[in-house]
Amino acid sequence: MGQPAEALSWDFACPDWAERLSEGRSLLPDLPLDDEEAGRAVAIFNKLHLPDVPGQPTMEEAAGEWARDIVRAIFGSMVDGQRMVREVFVQVPKKNAKTTNGAAIGVTALLMNERPRAEFVLVGPTQEIADTAFQQASGMIDADPYLKQRFHVQEHLKTIFDRVTKAKLKIKTFDMKVATGSKPVMVLIDELHLMGSISYAQRVIGQLRGGMIANPEAFLVVITTQSDEPPAGVFKLELDYARAVRDGRVSNARVLPMLYEFPETMQADPAKPWRDPANWHMVLPNLGLSITIERLVEEYEQARDKGEEEERRWASQHLNVQIGLALHTDRWRGTDYWEQCADTALTLDELLARCEVVVAGIDGGGLDDLFALCIAGRERETKRWLYWFRAWAQPDVLKRKEIAPRLLDFEKDGDLLIIGHNGGPPLDDEDMHEPPPELLAEEQDIADIVAIIKRVKEAGLFPDQGAVGLDPQGVGALVDSLADIGMVHPQVVGVSQGFRLASAVWSLERKLKHRMAVHCGSPLINWCVGNAKAEQRGNAVLITKQAAGKAKIDPLIAGLNATKLLESNPAANGPSVYDQRGARIL
Repeated sequence: MGQPAEALSWDFACPDWAERLSEGRSLLPDLPLDDEEAGRAVAIFNKLHLPDVPGQPTMEEAAGEWARDIVRAIFGSMVDGQRMVREVFVQVPKKNAKTTNGAAIGVTALLMNERPRAEFVLVGPTQEIADTAFQQASGMIDADPYLKQRFHVQEHLKTIFDRVTKAKLKIKTFDMKVATGSKPVMVLIDELHLMGSISYAQRVIGQLRGGMIANPEAFLVVITTQSDEPPAGVFKLELDYARAVRDGRVSNARVLPMLYEFPETMQADPAKPWRDPANWHMVLPNLGLSITIERLVEEYEQARDKGEEEERRWASQHLNVQIGLALHTDRWRGTDYWEQCADTALTLDELLARCEVVVAGIDGGGLDDLFALCIAGRERETKRWLYWFRAWAQPDVLKRKEIAPRLLDFEKDGDLLIIGHNGGPPLDDEDMHEPPPELLAEEQDIADIVAIIKRVKEAGLFPDQGAVGLDPQGVGALVDSLADIGMVHPQVVGVSQGFRLASAVWSLERKLKHRMAVHCGSPLINWCVGNAKAEQRGNAVLITKQAAGKAKIDPLIAGLNATKLLESNPAANGPSVYDQRGARIL
């Protein structure tokens, strides 16, 4: 008998991960693994052959040490019949043999398995990726006489049957049926980032985890590339958790993180040190095997020559550089300077304390749009323009399945309130909940906006004219509610939309370029700015959506409405309540 599981140290944190990557060392923390079992699993893994390479070399020759680290951790962590490494989250760039290693881990698991009629599942986000995984796994079996005799490959079912234990390895495409009636011993998910926009993905993965509880030796492996869009949905959720475990911010963790990514300081550095091929080895664990720096440099130069949008997309896939703001060829010019002007510490309280005069911009819309508010102000002494954003939505917007996971992320961040939403993920239409009657009666979005505007009014920061600017269309209920708190014309004014906002568009992009505008940098407003498309109309520019319906820009339009008011250089009304209370921040 070994030591009780609780007597052993299974801390998955790896706080020195950046130094390890820089020095080419393993990301596997010091764990009390069973070296004998770990070595047996690695020996099996090493004997498997690459099926699609001339000469069919073994994994011992072709696989990077990072793949063997995963095998060691999984199969060397059995204690008293329980697997202590129950989950592994791996983020590794393309061309590092991700899918091949995943298939090899699946075949290794079959050979290490002792449970009769056990079920193993390898899940791909698309039919093409699932087929590739199956061809790799079945090809490894065909390349070895013993394995070919032991296993029966069922091509039409994408299933590998073990004639000894009666276990099955099934390769499936991700959908709602993946978890139906499943009690798997292993689940391996390939390219989780492609599932970030699937509204039901979180529920399915939760069901797979639930099915694994019945088997104490069960384990889950996620092997994925970074997303070529800002992370969202289940991918963002799992990635954020893995990073928190790696950095030691989560105790009693369930997942072993192995993330081949540059430190945030390198990714956020305006000098972009990740562009230097001398640093690429940090995130390429299969370097010299399935990939070379020389080949990558050629591809990178082609991507860079096509423009920043393609360069970013390439870097996200081949270097795991996380995209913070989507870029498009026809993007608004202000997008290029948006990230450099972010201050995530800028709260509404902070803005009100720092500004001598404040205005509000509002943009409403239909039931599947966002109702957006921007509070903007002119900072004392510096005269910079500060922006803070918030948005509301009716639950109807969650019926747009492709953006629902992202909107739920914004709700968790606190930047978006979905009226009447019960806090869970949107699944099917029958799972949608209508707002309680009391919320419908109060029109919570309007009530919240009016409450915020009342707070600014009571602080004495609104100018006497042009304090609140809004799209004149469809805001009758809001205008009535503003009148109830004494906010009427000329403080409340309509702001003409379309090409008439051109001056605000130009003013804000110039302020951003010269760092004379600062915004709260919330994921919500970053997403909206990334969605913005600039269209030239005569001598004016028009801001529209990159994709109708699913690309929301309402908070940005609210910000442009506020900018229109700031352009008139509104006069401050003397000391604000913040000065009187001694809360002024210089």
